[in-house]
Amino acid sequence: MAKIHTIRKTEIRVYANDHLPPHFHIINSDFELLIVIEDFSIYAESGTMKGAAGAAAKAAREWAANNVATIKAEWNRVNPRFPTK
Repeated sequence: MAKIHTIRKTEIRVYANDHLPPHFHIINSDFELLIVIEDFSIYAESGTMKGAAGAAAKAAREWAANNVATIKAEWNRVNPRFPTK
């Protein structure tokens, strides 16, 4: 698994040999989100997004939106069977 970025206690990760659709994970102790790289929709979620957790998720999604090329490059590096454009 590749940790791409950390914002306080929230991590943005891409896992090797992961399933489709191409996505990344936003993880902290309160929640986990799987975000589709192509359109930034939420593919799956667990935990709670209230209060500080919601703010942390928002900050992580904002960082990801500004760094989509980095996320795509990491997905393509660790998941060569399912490249994203």
